[in-house]
Amino acid sequence: MQNLDVSTVVFAVVAIFVIFKLRSVLGTRGRAGRRPLDPTSPARGDPPAANGNVIPIGALARGAGAPPPVDSWKGFAEKGSPVATGLDAILAAEPSFNAADFLSGARAAYEMIVVAFAAGDLVALRRLLTPDALANFATAIQARKAAEQTMKTTLVSIDAADLVDARVVGATATLAVRFAAKLVSATLDSAGAVVEGSTTTVVDHLDVWSFTRQLGARDPNWQLSATETVH
Repeated sequence: MQNLDVSTVVFAVVAIFVIFKLRSVLGTRGRAGRRPLDPTSPARGDPPAANGNVIPIGALARGAGAPPPVDSWKGFAEKGSPVATGLDAILAAEPSFNAADFLSGARAAYEMIVVAFAAGDLVALRRLLTPDALANFATAIQARKAAEQTMKTTLVSIDAADLVDARVVGATATLAVRFAAKLVSATLDSAGAVVEGSTTTVVDHLDVWSFTRQLGARDPNWQLSATETVH
């Protein structure tokens, strides 16, 4: 082995000492080049704050501020219409909202409410109507009972169910549906005689029913809040 130069040994020792001190002061980079955690920055995976507040539900899922697809409501509302704007607001709050599913449920609710009203079934109506709407239906049912009258209604068909209004006020969403339906309906007196309507004639009905729901609520069901007959 060759003799080592004393100056070389001294410089090597100094270099090792300097490297050791630098590592102890600056630390080492994590695996895959990740920087040490900065306690002042948002944790990975956490949504950033918006003006100091939590990002509204749905913004992260669809991208904050991202516009809905061009044809997102094709077949339900014209692009840029008030109905489309209202649907956008509902979707922004609840990304799982689906217009086709809503209308399917609205059709089912229409049939159940028509049948329950004719039968005077307030228990069934209570699940399907808002308190104010239920009060109006209950008044009509009680008046019918007081007059010792009964009602027979048969829903022949629902020919159309179209969205005609959509809006969000505060946390309450409202969707209005125009129903075109065919019914056979008659009001009978205590003796069974027809006092209004017909037990055989099919009549076209055109009504606008408004359904409401609190966005973010655990209950996914919409409730009937108002009805209007269209002439």
